[in-house]
Amino acid sequence: KAIAKSSLQHMVAQPNPALALRSDSERQIRSTVDWSETAVYGEHIWFETNVSGDFCYVGEQNCMAKLLQKPLSRRKCAACKIVVHTPCIEQLEKINFRCKPSFRESGSRNVREPIVVRHHWVHRRRQEGKCRQCGKGFQQKFAFHSKEIVAISCSWCKQAYHSKVSCFMLQHIEEPCSLGAHAAVVVPPTWILRVRRPQNPLKSSKKKKRTSFKRKSSKKGAEEGRWKPFVIKPMPAPLMKPLLVFVNPKSGGNQGAKIIQSFMWYLNPRQVFDLSQGGPKEALELYRKVHNLRILACGGDGTVGWILSILDQLRLNPPPPVAILPLGTGNDLARTLNWGGGYTDEPLSKILSHVEDGNIVQLDRWNLHVQPNPDANPEEKDEAAADKLPLDVFNNYFSLGFDARVTLEFHESREANPEKFNSRFRNKMFYAGTAFSDFLTGSSKDLAKHVKLVCDGTDLTSKIQDLKPQCLVFLNIPRYCAGTMPWGNPGEHHDFEPQRHDDGCIEVIGFTTLSQAALQVGGHGERLCQCRQVVLTTSKAIPMQVDGEPCKLAASCIHISLRNQANMVQKTKRRNSMPLLNDQQPVPERLRIRVSRISMRDYEALHYDKEKLKEASVPLGIIVVPGDSDLELCRTQIERLQEDFPPQPSALERLLFQEGDGAKPKTLSSQKLSPKWCFLDSTTADRFYRIDRAQEHLNYVTEISQDELYVLDPELVITQTVGTSPAMPDLVDLSAAPAGHHFAFPSSSSSPPSSPAPSAEPERCLLHKDDLLIEAAKSGNFSKFQELHRAGRDLMVRDSSGQTVLHHAVKSGSKDIVKYIIENAPSEILDATEEENGETSLHQAAALRQRTICHYIVEAGASLMKTDLQGDTPKHRAEKANDPDLAAYLENRQHYQMIQREDQETAV
Repeated sequence: KAIAKSSLQHMVAQPNPALALRSDSERQIRSTVDWSETAVYGEHIWFETNVSGDFCYVGEQNCMAKLLQKPLSRRKCAACKIVVHTPCIEQLEKINFRCKPSFRESGSRNVREPIVVRHHWVHRRRQEGKCRQCGKGFQQKFAFHSKEIVAISCSWCKQAYHSKVSCFMLQHIEEPCSLGAHAAVVVPPTWILRVRRPQNPLKSSKKKKRTSFKRKSSKKGAEEGRWKPFVIKPMPAPLMKPLLVFVNPKSGGNQGAKIIQSFMWYLNPRQVFDLSQGGPKEALELYRKVHNLRILACGGDGTVGWILSILDQLRLNPPPPVAILPLGTGNDLARTLNWGGGYTDEPLSKILSHVEDGNIVQLDRWNLHVQPNPDANPEEKDEAAADKLPLDVFNNYFSLGFDARVTLEFHESREANPEKFNSRFRNKMFYAGTAFSDFLTGSSKDLAKHVKLVCDGTDLTSKIQDLKPQCLVFLNIPRYCAGTMPWGNPGEHHDFEPQRHDDGCIEVIGFTTLSQAALQVGGHGERLCQCRQVVLTTSKAIPMQVDGEPCKLAASCIHISLRNQANMVQKTKRRNSMPLLNDQQPVPERLRIRVSRISMRDYEALHYDKEKLKEASVPLGIIVVPGDSDLELCRTQIERLQEDFPPQPSALERLLFQEGDGAKPKTLSSQKLSPKWCFLDSTTADRFYRIDRAQEHLNYVTEISQDELYVLDPELVITQTVGTSPAMPDLVDLSAAPAGHHFAFPSSSSSPPSSPAPSAEPERCLLHKDDLLIEAAKSGNFSKFQELHRAGRDLMVRDSSGQTVLHHAVKSGSKDIVKYIIENAPSEILDATEEENGETSLHQAAALRQRTICHYIVEAGASLMKTDLQGDTPKHRAEKANDPDLAAYLENRQHYQMIQREDQETAV
């Protein structure tokens, strides 16, 4: 009790006079950092929460919910993570408990204030990790309503101690805080000073000082005459890399709001900025004198471009390098700099480490100068067309034609109905649907007739007219269109060099219908040239886009030239983690690692329960790799495991996985890995998380595993048999089993089932022979089909081979019947499979090359990851039917379904 009382008294500052200037309600609901003159020292930053397992921090004696005997809404402080009932926030003032201070006061009243940062000790009822004093773990109370305080931890450095005299010594209260593992990127609160407004501005001496301060601010680029209550006074610290975090809360399906809260916990809240609250300019002005400053842009590529443009305006020298946390839809610049194609669930603590360790590289930026085309035909004039581009500089690409038309339709739809575009998955779905529709209509086929192109003085117009492209792209970075590589690898062509983002050259690429489709499966466009100057002339209004910002530009003459080079942070391997394992043991020459697979269903349900998720995993085999291998090499070895599948009996016996605690052995997986599998990091304290495919070369195997490597397979088919528990993953298909091998069956089944069901079909599909509704679907008679359904016939009927009316409607090619079934039948019919080949209706439509019907079924929500008895997805069936365009479309939508699962998991 004495320790607790002392620590509480030390953790808070003395009562602040500014407190009287603010109302209670204003203090209680504040969820943003206060930069005004009346900012309260040690003020909490409250966000609504549904956390019900933690007691109100004010204690039972002062808790309003306890006194009123009823549930009340709760709020959580982003900076120190305490949870209180909303009405109890006022009680925190009575017990004098403040949040970790994010600034310090200037002036004579605070002369004695130390310039070191003190710990901010907080009592915890639950705590991860181990006690810093005794090295033992914290006793976790399984009862949600445990009142016992198990730990005392600092919300700056995250050090934690047992809440007892033998561990939390009194000297800890007074000792300076190191700011923890991320001290190099944290802006200390001692650097941020609040400057009080002079009490009597009429006094000549003070008036001169104030005028002088205004003039200095004006020279720095601040607004003329604007008073700033906060100034940054950095201390000399050559090893520090202070970080400013800018978050676009609207990017990535509103992921940004949660990320803001997490960064406020790891950093000083005054170095984390919400871009919807005025943009980045004011913050960059405030921190412009901080040495070695770095920036983390959390958003899409457009957010990065916005920040780079502001840096241009402010003329900072040198400009701070920019890292990226990708929250957007395409994230092509983030992919280029190794930050991945989209943030999923990597701990932000690791991201901060990567920002600190990343290399600084240069990024070319290009000017776009637009002039009207005086020679354009007046009859071709489009009144709705714009006379200038939305941006006059681009970092990624500038394009015109097919892709710009799709982006423009998306942009106009989002402007009209913003509520329908509130997730990254929905945005990608709309893109794919619009692209498919535009592809069917061929609206950009005559692009070559209205374009003249001159690159570095060479006229390429005749080459374009011969190629007849649907799209022209001027590319600055290797990635385009959500991760594709349209320039490819020109090693076999002596005319072209590999693409770089810092060589002062731009790549010009043309796309035909065929190359646009092949792009999604590893192809590339038609390489036209690499150049430093471009003059593009159009003779009519054409859709164009600049880094994803679209418009329809009137006939114009566009000059493209190099603007400057921006400093960027490129994610690299963390060499300082080698050559030691996570447990600080030397890395052996070779590692023998077990590999186990986890289904997406189990990952979504159990990834916060590491032990249960490990139990749900299914063995794949064992790989042997060098001790310093990265994950790219491990991927190669794992895919070699799959070459001879299923394994021979002898291999099965050798590779059985025996649990260390003597549990019964697991059986090797009976299914090959799908192409979309990814690695899981199982070494973090609280949960598993996914590793982006594009970042595998940056991760050592010893960073994510010590004895067993886990992979996530989003397309894993969970085969269920009679008497099988639904939670039993990846049960073995007996038809693929080698003779003489025995498999383990669930205890609820006393003997092996006679044959596995191809899938767990819903029981509501009925079996009728020669039903009239099926006959109408077979013949394609829409009016008869509609009449029978309205008379009470069940749309879930099946024939003797297990085919539904949707199967037969697809075979007959009746689009009207297919649409009618989709609109009126339960959604289970979309993934219903027939018995002979295990095909869904989408498999059959893809095999028959019925593009429009495929589009209908996919848009209705059919699974693109479901495999038939041959192991083929609908995409594979389209490939076998020699329809590469349809296969590319299905490949795209298959990827989007994976993203949907990611977004759902993130929301959970």
